[in-house]
Amino acid sequence: MMTEADYYALFEAYAHGELAGPARANLEARLAADPALALRYADFAEMTSTLRAYGQRQQTRQQLRSIHAAMLAAEAPELLAQPETKLTHTVNPMLRISRTERKLREFWNGHRATVGVAASVAVMAVFATLLGLDLWKTSHLPTPMGYQALRREVERIKKSQKDLKLTLNTQLGKETLPAVSSKFSGTGFALTSEGYLVTSFHVIQGADSLLVEGRNNQHYHAEPVYSDVKHDLAILRITDKKFNGFGRLPYAVKSGQADLGERVFTLGYPREDVVYGEGSLSARSGFEGDTAFYQVSIPVNPGNSGGPLLDERGNLIGVVSGRQNDAQSAAFATKSSYLVRLVDSLAAAKPATTYPYHLPRFGQLAGSGRPQQLKKLQDYVFVVKVFE
Repeated sequence: MMTEADYYALFEAYAHGELAGPARANLEARLAADPALALRYADFAEMTSTLRAYGQRQQTRQQLRSIHAAMLAAEAPELLAQPETKLTHTVNPMLRISRTERKLREFWNGHRATVGVAASVAVMAVFATLLGLDLWKTSHLPTPMGYQALRREVERIKKSQKDLKLTLNTQLGKETLPAVSSKFSGTGFALTSEGYLVTSFHVIQGADSLLVEGRNNQHYHAEPVYSDVKHDLAILRITDKKFNGFGRLPYAVKSGQADLGERVFTLGYPREDVVYGEGSLSARSGFEGDTAFYQVSIPVNPGNSGGPLLDERGNLIGVVSGRQNDAQSAAFATKSSYLVRLVDSLAAAKPATTYPYHLPRFGQLAGSGRPQQLKKLQDYVFVVKVFE
């Protein structure tokens, strides 16, 4: 694995034209295909440019000092001939110094130490600010450069908080939402008939409370049960006492790999109404070659995160996660095999009565036309609203 020093040596050789033809072509191809490497090279170029400019300024200053010394030698050689003579002028001593310049020099000589300390403090403050900004940006970047997670920010709610609470009081009894506004939303779908759902981790990240909404005015309170940050998965559980299960789910969860070029489709909530999208599986790896994800050619938008990705037969093969910034049709989805592993590990760690994870093994959608498949699916796909 290459270290930072290795990268800088490679970039320096590239910048100076020292790389051989094949090595140079290979690096240029990597820079074009890898946004992270391109960003690293941009940082290197910026740093070397800054150092080069600084060196040029230092060289210019040295040349000016040499010219100044030559002028003194030509116009006042007796000053240079006396080693104990202290030069008190920075310009030609034969020229008259103005009263204003004399006052400024007296001020500088009397306050040299104070000004130096102040300058040092200012420089330290600048570097501390830059370091703080860098640390803040690092801690607040949930996704790599060039990758966009698809959690939707809710700019405004169609109903006032009062109307929303009244609706929930009517449908859910006395339970109400906290007195806060929905800030983000995404998509989630039923994982088991017992009331467990799955969505993307970044959809619920930082949530104080969650509400899932489906068709026909279905509203359920939910809570996170488990999160897999690495694979961008989160399992939710409906907590409303009046919820009595989803019944048999119409789709099966596929534990194996899907085929390249296979036709796929998804349902999600990039807006208030459910939106259908279809395309094909264009790569069996995701952003920057991550093998836990698929790449699919489906246009997706903020709000699609957490939606189901299904094959032609209606089997669940993935969970929509994000898209590539520079290619609107390149979307990514966590493979369902990682979801199956997650559920199996949870089921093995807890008694069945505590975590009754019973994934659907047999689907009911194979052989049906797409409109019929969507009619059966819509009741199991939800908006996930995040309250902070």
